[in-house]
Amino acid sequence: MKDLETALNNLEDLGGPAATAAHRFVDQAGELIDIAYTTFDSPIGTLVLAATPNGLLRIGFDNEPGVLEDLADRVSPRILEYPARLEEIRRELGDYFAGRREQFDVPLDWTLIGGFRRRVLTVTAKIPYGGVSTYQDVARRAGQPKGARAAGQALGGNPIPVVIPCHRVLRSGGGMGGYGGGTARKEHLLRLEGAIL
Repeated sequence: MKDLETALNNLEDLGGPAATAAHRFVDQAGELIDIAYTTFDSPIGTLVLAATPNGLLRIGFDNEPGVLEDLADRVSPRILEYPARLEEIRRELGDYFAGRREQFDVPLDWTLIGGFRRRVLTVTAKIPYGGVSTYQDVARRAGQPKGARAAGQALGGNPIPVVIPCHRVLRSGGGMGGYGGGTARKEHLLRLEGAIL
């Protein structure tokens, strides 16, 4: 699929009818693909964004190898770089990182999230901007009062970080705790939201 994208980009450089045909093909292909992806340059690094027609499916950090391959295995191999489908989340992320947005409105595709993990991430999604919670509290609210460690594992596997704000969950003693993208990113997001000084 990457070779096809490269060829289409090269046709665009030619201009004229070839570029028009390439654009028409990509627009029609956009209706046939299951997963569209693009990248977004943010203050915490380049993010890989992937969506289905149902909503945002995945945000991957630049230090995560194989994001697209994993989606091809777990969801569908019909993946194409198609930024138009992800324009809304790119705009919302831009506003968030610029301090102009406190919550995200894009629909989410929960295909990759089930069971206890889904309950944990549903609870986490309700933590307000600038607020924090603990692993223990999230576990309790997800129905497993003694499941702080399991909640931490569920949060560590969050496929839609930033939008589902797992960075807002800290250790009971106030320690940072882990983060799938690394603790430096977690700290940056918490500072951006004013949760820590």
